[in-house]
Amino acid sequence: MKVIVLVKQVPDTEASIKLADKSINEAGIKWIISPYDEFAIEEGIRIREKQGGEVVALSVGPERAKDALRTAYAMGVDKAVHIKVDGYNTFDSVFTSELIANFVKDEKADIVIGGRQSIDTDSSQVCVQVAERLGLPHAILALKLEFDGNNLKVTREIEGGTATLETSLPVVITAQKGLNEPRYPSLKGIMSAKKKPITEKSPADLSSSGSKIEITSLEPPPPRVAGRKLEAGDAKGFAEQLVKALREEAKVI
Repeated sequence: MKVIVLVKQVPDTEASIKLADKSINEAGIKWIISPYDEFAIEEGIRIREKQGGEVVALSVGPERAKDALRTAYAMGVDKAVHIKVDGYNTFDSVFTSELIANFVKDEKADIVIGGRQSIDTDSSQVCVQVAERLGLPHAILALKLEFDGNNLKVTREIEGGTATLETSLPVVITAQKGLNEPRYPSLKGIMSAKKKPITEKSPADLSSSGSKIEITSLEPPPPRVAGRKLEAGDAKGFAEQLVKALREEAKVI
């Protein structure tokens, strides 16, 4: 069974993000694998351990994205592929999904699995778009995968509970927290990962039409407006003040 795991490199969750006109200032930023993608990597490895086959880690991004693939190697994937895009626009999910879908089509993967969302753009779009481009079924927010030959039962998170769906391979999955507990890379794995090959692809290799989105500027969110404390002698007075403020000041009712 061939499993392709999507790996995105993102700024560390504790990094202080500063803007530099049309992009973030990368000086001093520590880059990591998007945390939800770690669940995807772990699940891919577990599938291989139970079903056999191979796990291919795939990342789209600039040269530094190779570091994320080295980490995936250290965790236990079999191969790593880097679709190198200089000046990569992380907000362009259409371009990203096109590159990934064209690669997956040639690889004839049984399962494509990524995190439920990346922690930088939070779009939750890439995996679903890949599935649509390839005409494959998809299951998001997966909490449990159960295989029966070429069939797959997926327990997924929904609002207020879980739902179970069944499909056949090939399929696209997004991993939710709770699917597994990602393993830590061993020292031996880290040292070995430094020597392993990373196959590099370009957008031209994958017949890409190119990015269609241009970032003209980035701005921080406006400062949060200070709250106002209502003063009244009873509940009726508070309610009257609140309704008045909502109608005359906020103008929402």
